[in-house]
Order: sequence, then C-alpha cells, then structure tokens
Amino acid sequence: MLHTYLQTLIQQGTLTVRINPGKTYHFGNPIPERPDLDVAIWINSPWTAFKIGLHPYLYFGEAFMEADLVVEKGTLWNLMELVGLNMRNAPDRGWLSRLLHGVKRFLPGHSLSASRANVAHHYDLSEKLYRLFLDEDMQYSCAYFPCAQISLEDAQIAKKDHIADKLYLSPGQSVLDIGCGWGGMALHLARQAGVNVTGVTLSAEQLTVAERRATAPSVNARVRFELCDYREVTGVFDRIVSVGMFEHVGLANFDGYFQTVADRLKDDGVALIHSIGRRGRVGGRSAWLNKYIFPGGYIPSLPEITVAVEKSGLFITDIEPLRLHYAETLRHWRERFQVHRAEIAALYDERFCRMWEFYLCYCELGFRYGDLMVFQVQLAKRLDTLPITRDYMMPRASARVADSEETDSEVRKGAARSGKAIRQGEAR
Repeated sequence: MLHTYLQTLIQQGTLTVRINPGKTYHFGNPIPERPDLDVAIWINSPWTAFKIGLHPYLYFGEAFMEADLVVEKGTLWNLMELVGLNMRNAPDRGWLSRLLHGVKRFLPGHSLSASRANVAHHYDLSEKLYRLFLDEDMQYSCAYFPCAQISLEDAQIAKKDHIADKLYLSPGQSVLDIGCGWGGMALHLARQAGVNVTGVTLSAEQLTVAERRATAPSVNARVRFELCDYREVTGVFDRIVSVGMFEHVGLANFDGYFQTVADRLKDDGVALIHSIGRRGRVGGRSAWLNKYIFPGGYIPSLPEITVAVEKSGLFITDIEPLRLHYAETLRHWRERFQVHRAEIAALYDERFCRMWEFYLCYCELGFRYGDLMVFQVQLAKRLDTLPITRDYMMPRASARVADSEETDSEVRKGAARSGKAIRQGEAR
C-alpha cells in the first residue's frame, strides 16, 4: 500500500525507502539543481509501512516520533519539502475526513472543562521551552514580513502594529484580548495606543507570565489578565482582538463564538480576528496534530467563518489573507528549535524533540505548499464605524516597504531602528 502511494506521489526529486528486514525501493526523478531533494528513509517493519500507506496523516508522524521511521539521508524538512513539491500528485486518503466532517456540526461543542484541558495540553508546557524558539516577546502566532530581510523579532512587531492599525484605536478605549497568550499583544497595545486592555486565557502558565510582565510601570494601570473562558467574560468593550485562538474554538462553537464577540462589542465597536484558515470546504483537522499537539483544534475555511459572522449580525469590514507569512514564521521557529535542541531534550526527552520537530515541519509544509494561510477578519456592528478606505491600515506598512528597497545591510539597520523606535513609544 505504501509502495503504491509513493509511486504515485513522488515525481520530482528522489526518495529511497529501506524497510526492515531487507527491502529497498526507489521513487521519483532527480532534480540536478536540488540535491537536497534526494532523500532516504528507513522504516522499522512492513507493519509500520502498511500503517503509513493506509493513513499517512496519522501514522507518518507517529512513526517519526517513535523512531520507527528515520531519515537516513537529508533532514526531516528535506523529506517534508519533497512531499510538498509533489502534493498535487497525492492519492486520495481523505475519505475518512470527509465522512466525519458531515457529522461534526451535530456533535456537541467544547465544554468549558474540555476547552481548559485542550489548552493545558499544549500551552501549559514549560515557559523555558517557548523562550528557546520564539521571539523576545513570545509571540506564538503568525508574524508579518513586509520584506524578507527583517528578523523574526521585527516581523512580530510588524504583526502587532498591523493589527493595531486595523483596530483603529484611540487613547482610553477598552480592549478585550481573547486568548491573550503570554500578554505580548495586550502590552503592546497599551504602550503604543494608550488603551486599557483585559486579556483572557485558559492557560495557567501563560497567565503567570503575563501577570509578571504587566507589573512594568508603563502598563500596570492599563492591563489586567484573567484566567477565564471567552464565554465567561462580562461587560462591553470598544475593541476586541483575538490572535491565534479561533483555531481552538471547534466547528460546533463557531456561531456561539461570533455571537459572544457581538455581545461584548459596543455599538461603535471593532473586532479583529486573526486565525489560521484553509482553502476548501472539508477537512479542517489533522489526525496527528489533533492527537498529539492541539486536541480539539479545527482550522476554518472562509465560508465557515463568514456564515457564522453573518448569523451574529456583525458586518465583515475587511478580510486579508496572509499568504506565506506563517511559512516564514515557522521556518524561523524550526531553525531556532534545532539550535536549542539539546536544551529542549534536557527539559523533556528525545521523543518530545522528534514530536515537536515533526510538528514545526508539518505545519510549515501546510503553509508553504498546502492549503493553509492566515485570515485577518475585521468586524464591526455598524457600517459607518470605520473609514471607507483602507488607507488608515497602511502607514507603518508603507514605510517598511520603502525600507525594503535599501541594500540588505541598510534594511537590517533600518528594521532595527524601526523596532527600537516602536518599542520606545512611537507616536501613532
């Protein structure tokens, strides 16, 4: 079964598969200018090979993390990229996903206790782990790269600025940050725009870090964090922002989520939802990611978002798909993870490292070669709340695009100066 699958899949580049106790197979055609796409793997048994051929979206990752599949020539990313370049040839193994997709809307949504357990599984890992591969502000979501040369740190600042511009903030406004992570977005908005931010999270570890960071004199009167579900929030706010949280809501809860956003917004309020999204109407869950990394997660399609928004009575005032920005973000994370792999193994173990290496590579594959992207969806209760052109979203972005025309050296210097100015409180 695996032989048939790979014979159809691998057309560009070459893959050698060695299966214990002594069979070797070769697939594909060499690409002379891409020697890194000549990859070889070892699989420990015919049974493992059969499982991978039967359900690659689950057992490929399991085999790698359990060391039942080992990359003997090249790296895991070389293997992933080889698969990515050939994805259009992939035989259909999605019949089970399509079958299950039809009944998902009739299943109960995530309860409060299930949501807390799902979040704890991933986000209550050691703070030190995340500090080893994220940027200084611990932004665990898609960065924004106005030019390719800037660092991860400056790309994450650009992301926060881009979102702030879309929120159309004024000093003194109240902001709700749904899924506030370690607090970076809330702190940035409070410092740069003079707004008052309430951040909510279900992760006890994230709350501890966020509260520690909020004691800084520049923000401690403007920012507070709470350990609670978005459905438990009361009151109304001028603005709502949610970055990288909607993916955890679950398909059955989409209507309720956007109704909550509508209920928590003032009549002239604005919301910005930043979420991973996908092209296509079926799917939305990876069996391996759901089992080992993000239990209960679901990646929405744009139609699934827009239908739920319209039921809430909110207006969609802007949609921006961020193409390839998350692929670049994941590349930075993957490279930093590998630099600190020994330290991470000391925190956990080699199996954990293999699992997370696969997670980072697998996600980058989806954004670079698959159907994944990030949607930034701006919402309002009234049509006249925001300016009727998008110019107000662009001032920082246009400055960075101009900087991208400098030499590589000057770009790096300019990005560093820009980041420093922003952190010191650039006037809006």
